[in-house]
Amino acid sequence: MPYTAEKPPPARTSEELRATIPGWGVDLDPRDRPSVPREQPSTHLTGAHWDFPERQPEKWPRERSVEHKFLTPVFGTATPPRGLSGGIRKAAYRYSEGRTAHWLLLVLADRVDAQESHLRSFLTLRPDNPITQTGVLSELRHHPIRSRFGVKRTDLVHQSLDPVVVAGPWVLAGAAVYVVGRRVLRSLRGLMR
Repeated sequence: MPYTAEKPPPARTSEELRATIPGWGVDLDPRDRPSVPREQPSTHLTGAHWDFPERQPEKWPRERSVEHKFLTPVFGTATPPRGLSGGIRKAAYRYSEGRTAHWLLLVLADRVDAQESHLRSFLTLRPDNPITQTGVLSELRHHPIRSRFGVKRTDLVHQSLDPVVVAGPWVLAGAAVYVVGRRVLRSLRGLMR
């Protein structure tokens, strides 16, 4: 069982594994293993000084993997799930960690969380500034031509896509605000006539 001092018993015996998996157990003979003189084999326990670690208090319902019987004893609390991204994260944990849907939903939740943070920044006195926070100005100040050409840089391949990826959402958001604002003004003018 995970998170206990006892070592879990193997699921299948060595003979069963050797019969079903080609090449299994080739390193069991110490003469075939160069690391044997440095190894310190454990006799019966994992070396933990506890039977079960003290559990961290759960301040809100946490996401829990379906592979585990219970929530891990220690977990992160820096970013509690909230908003649409929190709902997507909770939906991701309905799937096994071996399923692609689990990880794609977590990646989607990260992207949604980033957009939610950008939108929340507009409600503060210091909203996000895409020009200074993306490093565009420092890129222009620190040898922009010499650092790009004549050097084997892996990011040169996607350099032409960077303005689209970074500025694209801001341009689309600005266009959406313009279109919506224009429609609202037209409807207000129509009501005033």
